[in-house]
Formats: sequence, structure tokens, C-alpha cells
Amino acid sequence: MAHITLNPTIRPASFAVSLMAPLRAIGRFFITSMENNSRCHLVEQLNAKSDAELAEMGLKREDIVRYVFRDYFYL
Repeated sequence: MAHITLNPTIRPASFAVSLMAPLRAIGRFFITSMENNSRCHLVEQLNAKSDAELAEMGLKREDIVRYVFRDYFYL
């Protein structure tokens, strides 16, 4: 009597997860791009303000980028 045992090396669930990984990476790239674009827009808005307006906000012109990206970088 013959017995056949199949042990697939790739399970269907892990195959689907590995197949979706590049798509998730592309999605994260676009999300990050959009977030950074809005931050650059905020930098431009703050640069357009006068030094007096920035002082009211507690900022100096040289600190604008540090202020906008404060949660991404420890500058």
C-alpha cells in the first residue's frame, strides 16, 4: 500500500502575504510622499510670514524646518 504525503514549502496564506508586500511598500511610499508634500507646503507658508508674526508663534526663521519636521527628526 502506498501513502503520499505532501508538504508544500509555501503555504497559501504566507504566499499571499509575501505577494502583497511590494504593494504595501508602494502604498507607504505614496502616503509618505503626500505627508512630506504637505509639510513642505507648511514650510513655505511659514517662510512667507514676517519675522514679527513668527515671533508671536514663538519661532525664529532659522527654526521653521526644525519646527515642521519635529516629529520625524530629532534636530
